[in-house]
Amino acid sequence: MYSVILCGGSGSRLWPLSRRNYPKQFLKLFSDRSLIQETYLRMRALMPADHIFFITNYESYFNVVNQIKELENSSFSESRVLIEPESRNTAPAITLAVKYLEEKGGAEKDDPIMFLPSDHYIANLEDYLTVVKNAYQNVGSYLGTIGITPTRPDTGYGYIKKGEDRKKFFTASEFKEKPDKETAEKYVKSGQYVWNSGSYIFTPETYWKELSLHTPEIHEIAGKGFENLKENFSFLPSISIDYAISEKSQNIVIFEGDFGWSDIGSFENLSEIQGKNNSTRTVEIDSENVYALSAGNKLIAAVGVKDLVIVENTDSILVHQKGHGQDVKKVVDYLKENKMAEVEHNIIVHRPWGEYEIMTSDTNYQVKRLTVYPQAKLSLQSHRHRAEHWVVVKGTATIVNGDKEIVLKENESTYIPVGHKHRLGNQSDKNLEIIEVQTGDYLGEDDIVRYDDVYNRDKNPAN
Repeated sequence: MYSVILCGGSGSRLWPLSRRNYPKQFLKLFSDRSLIQETYLRMRALMPADHIFFITNYESYFNVVNQIKELENSSFSESRVLIEPESRNTAPAITLAVKYLEEKGGAEKDDPIMFLPSDHYIANLEDYLTVVKNAYQNVGSYLGTIGITPTRPDTGYGYIKKGEDRKKFFTASEFKEKPDKETAEKYVKSGQYVWNSGSYIFTPETYWKELSLHTPEIHEIAGKGFENLKENFSFLPSISIDYAISEKSQNIVIFEGDFGWSDIGSFENLSEIQGKNNSTRTVEIDSENVYALSAGNKLIAAVGVKDLVIVENTDSILVHQKGHGQDVKKVVDYLKENKMAEVEHNIIVHRPWGEYEIMTSDTNYQVKRLTVYPQAKLSLQSHRHRAEHWVVVKGTATIVNGDKEIVLKENESTYIPVGHKHRLGNQSDKNLEIIEVQTGDYLGEDDIVRYDDVYNRDKNPAN
């Protein structure tokens, strides 16, 4: 058995918590583990670690690596994380992963592979594992999907109509797009429909057969091998697995389950899972049905209002009427169109070597707190417009400053003039924390000249 966790999504409906360079699959919403970590551990209950793969985009690659390393430590192989050459939706991504597993991952043509999203919530683990085990054991030559028993007439999910009951599964009669409220009520009342979870399971042999029948333009390019597929990835149609195969195929079966599932597609979904609010400092006066969430644990006071969602996250605040959760994506679209910084990062920005938080800034200075992970180091670099002052507040830093190599401990500091080559590293097994004070006439993240970088970011200076 194999599994591939799809983790290239943007999670735009959970803005301002979810951002382009740190989408919702990497957020810790319910426990001390992120959604992708929870997804990975569910698969670990079924198969060995080296049978679990990931596919993502370049921006999220190091987030995947760092978060899985938190669970596996040094035993994690980065070769299990595939990078899409560009974002082309789920059908090209799945095709790339199937070809990789066949040629380089050890999968045989009749080995079942499960493809699943990285950002879903599962309340009942045992019931979930029972459904997935059944799917692995009985998918055979079918293309299987996990269908969720609907608990309400939700308009935010796609639906699948069940066909013949064959004991271990149902045949799939018809795929339906997200319905209006009246149609969703009919679906649920009939008992003939399940929610489309976006999880699929099939063998490589079945996948190539279905792909050749329904999307031959992808099949033709994939048939020439993994490397050719990578090189010609941009020529593939940007299409979902549903449109490419599922809605056309007569070979789909449904493994139905009811295990407390949610795709967390809105803050209203999140509020149902978390309870009334997730802020320990909320005051409500003459208010009702208010969901308040403060990522920074700030006080939220609601007076004389009802049916609201209020979300605070360091640099942004979202307020919307309940029932409009799906419209948050329109805010993200507006931010993109107007090139506003809040669509990209939080004040806390994640990097492959760790993270930094902007504590304060002005036109000619900026103060950051840097956290460098164990055994990680920044690139050897210089800046044309700014000087930097580093103060170690936690841990021990290994530093290159010009032609000197120095080691700084807590309460020690160094000054890096404009144009000096420098590098910050952490050779310990604990996080290193630095306060960095930048001064200069330009403080943008693109003012970086890289000379050496273990993460190969030379062509992408803003990362």
